[in-house]
Amino acid sequence: MRVIRAFRLGREALVSRPRSLAGQVFLLQLLVVALLAGTIAATFLFEAHRRAVQDAYDRSRAVSETFAHAPGTRAAMESSDPSAVLQPSAEATRRAAEVAYVVAFDPEGIRWSHPDASLIGGHVSGAFAPAFSGEPFQETFDSTLFGRAVDTTVAVFGVSGEVVGLVSVGITVQSVNDVVLRELPLLLGLVAVSLVIAAGGSALVSRRLLAQTHGLGPAEMTRMYEHHDAVLHAVREGVVIIGPDGRVALANDEARRLLDLPADRLADRPLPELGVSPGIADLLTSGRAVNDEVQFVAGRLVSVNQRAVGAGARPSGSVATLRDTTELRTLASRADMAHDRLQLLYDAGLRIGTTLDVVRTAEELAAVAVPRFADFVTVELFEPVLQGGEPPLAGAEMRRTAASGVRDDHPLLPAGGIIRLVPGSPVAAGVLTGRPHLEADLNASMEWRASDAERARRILDFGIHSLVSVPLRARGVVLGAADFWRSDQHAFDSDDLSFAEELGARAAVAIDNARRYTREHSTAVALQRSLLPRALPERAELETAYRYLPAKAGVGGDWFDVIPLSGARFALVVGDVVGHGVFAAATMGRLRTAVHNFSALDLPPDELLAHLDELVARIDASGGDEDASVTGATCLYAVYDQVTGACTIARAGHPGPAVVAPDGTTTFPDIPGSPPLGLGGTTPFETTELHLVPASLLVLFTDGLVQGRDRDIDTGLTLLRDALSVPGRNPEDTCRAVLEQVLGPRPSDDVTLLVTRTRLMKEGRVAEWEVPPRPEAVSRIRAEALHQLEEWDLDHLAHTTALIISELVTNAIRYGSPPIRLRLLNDQASLICEVADDSSTTPHLRRAETGDEGGRGLFLVAQFAERWGTRYLPHGKIIWTEQLLSRPALDLGAQDEETLLDQWGDDDA
Repeated sequence: MRVIRAFRLGREALVSRPRSLAGQVFLLQLLVVALLAGTIAATFLFEAHRRAVQDAYDRSRAVSETFAHAPGTRAAMESSDPSAVLQPSAEATRRAAEVAYVVAFDPEGIRWSHPDASLIGGHVSGAFAPAFSGEPFQETFDSTLFGRAVDTTVAVFGVSGEVVGLVSVGITVQSVNDVVLRELPLLLGLVAVSLVIAAGGSALVSRRLLAQTHGLGPAEMTRMYEHHDAVLHAVREGVVIIGPDGRVALANDEARRLLDLPADRLADRPLPELGVSPGIADLLTSGRAVNDEVQFVAGRLVSVNQRAVGAGARPSGSVATLRDTTELRTLASRADMAHDRLQLLYDAGLRIGTTLDVVRTAEELAAVAVPRFADFVTVELFEPVLQGGEPPLAGAEMRRTAASGVRDDHPLLPAGGIIRLVPGSPVAAGVLTGRPHLEADLNASMEWRASDAERARRILDFGIHSLVSVPLRARGVVLGAADFWRSDQHAFDSDDLSFAEELGARAAVAIDNARRYTREHSTAVALQRSLLPRALPERAELETAYRYLPAKAGVGGDWFDVIPLSGARFALVVGDVVGHGVFAAATMGRLRTAVHNFSALDLPPDELLAHLDELVARIDASGGDEDASVTGATCLYAVYDQVTGACTIARAGHPGPAVVAPDGTTTFPDIPGSPPLGLGGTTPFETTELHLVPASLLVLFTDGLVQGRDRDIDTGLTLLRDALSVPGRNPEDTCRAVLEQVLGPRPSDDVTLLVTRTRLMKEGRVAEWEVPPRPEAVSRIRAEALHQLEEWDLDHLAHTTALIISELVTNAIRYGSPPIRLRLLNDQASLICEVADDSSTTPHLRRAETGDEGGRGLFLVAQFAERWGTRYLPHGKIIWTEQLLSRPALDLGAQDEETLLDQWGDDDA
């Protein structure tokens, strides 16, 4: 019945001009449906015809190829009478396949078969040459017998590949049209059913629209909309309608004003794109029901009421009303202040304590509170706190550590000044009680004014009127105080006191962390500096300078040393222990001590590093604590000989040295690298021998100089090369220039730099003799040596030197192997005597018994020489002694040097 009434409504709309909006919509929908149905029908006919034509092409090709390749077709075409066989076969195929014709003809176009037997022997019409290529040739042409037809021609090839005949099959277009016409009734029926269904649907839609519009026409609905719109925009309450997708469907003028919406079109635009604050936007798009919820929007406090539109579980949107509550501005001000305070506390947590520096942390506290909380902030700490120590239990003075304000000409005591804790003053009260103290009106505070009357008067004259003093207390200990001053802002109140206490508590923790770090850092620095050499050996032939800079983040394990060796040689050492802190410094001291001990054995650089590597491995194996592992230490060990100018170098995981020639040319010699110490590698350490030109600079350094977080080692080496490439500069100036040009402002690792300028010992200060392996040669060699001492003006060492030479040369002749050599070195500070032979047997110092005839020679050598020892060579050894050119006289009791010397002859051992 509803469908019949809908059709009746549609019929009335068609016979007369519709007045209602529903009738106009029905007519428009009906016209659109009819147009769509006609379009669909035409498309269907066109597609049916296209498919039929395509089917004709496919059928004609299939029949022609089947007939051409059928058994016997080629034999019939090659026979003497092809028509006798092909004509019956072609007609049978035509009738079975329901095609218009099947024609076979020779390559010249003469027919062998045709539905009309009278045309056999005639020439075919149309083109067939393209079929000679072997591909079927299809075309549509007009035939006088069949009309317009679709034709397919296929060539038949002989055994040798020549064309022996062709087959042409055709289907008339009329048969194609018959296929399409057979489908036309079905098409018309479908179109009619579609029109009926669409018309019924349009009628139902129109009936529903008629009920919703109450039969109103377009003009009447326009007037009604204008009336409602006028009422909606005239009310002083904002109305916003939000769709289910969160987009604005409608907003009146008041809503635009309260939400600060743009004046252009708002419909179907999401709230975030309109610049609405996230809080109110989330509320309006949530669809939840709210009653008088207050939101801070565009500087206003807006009361929001919201309800969902539609029933059921899936509402179709929401309607919200907004009301400007200007009477709640006081509440908004408090909420704003609370938000600012929370934000300030958050910012303080981020900005205070960024470094582990006590002064810097105090400055950060002063900077973060100005001007958001106070106009001026001062921080004072007890003196031991600045040095990393514990604050005094009852201190009377503090040092002002930081002062910050909106102006720089304030009369407050500047940073660095001493604050005396006067009993009764706000600062003293806060420090003694551990609780913050408020002076809302400084002019009325007699205790504060009495602490320093002159400065108090200048502070009041400047305009500062209110103070909050907060003790900086962490872990139950008061470290100092933070004072907050106001001049332009209103006076502090109790709420400000609580906030200042919270801010001070956070800052106190950061200051205490910095204090504890400073204490540990100072301890590590003191330990490391005590383990490093306090002064380098001063020799005329060797000029050295050094720099050591601990990292700002923590003391590391860098170290260096210059160790005098026998034979006018020096060991130059630079090392690095991975890590920072007290343990790294202690480990550095252990390694430096070990290097000193190994150097005393006169070991070559590669053997010394091997022993050091074994020592580190044993330390790690016996330690049992992974955190106390020494693995990762590096070392470079170089031995420079002042006589020959040779420098033998070996390194373990350490950067190689730089060599600066006298003309300023800087090179980085290729020193074979080895793994760091303690890794237990099986690869032996390798040495490299360099021959340094006199006045060259040998530069040793750690990786902290050339490598950092912001640059790689190649860049650092390039900067180092540029800084060193200056001719004629001494080691001290070189150190200064390198640190200025290469080192960054805040190195992340320790930096050690050791610069040595080499000089060769003058030839006149070296004397050498070949010693024949005969006992009678001792006296001659001794006489020549004493003569050399006279030339050097060292007559005061003649007796002891003669004794030493006699003992050492005699031992070499008796127990050693030739060749035997004697060498005297005068290095301006000591006289060095060396006796070399080709034997590895080493004499030992022992105490002779009363009845022994020998064994006292080395004892006397040890008495008269400052130092003595044995240095092994690849072949043989060197027994050496060293006598200071100036030394206090020895107390030998009643016997002097001459008496001791006369006790043994040249043949005594």
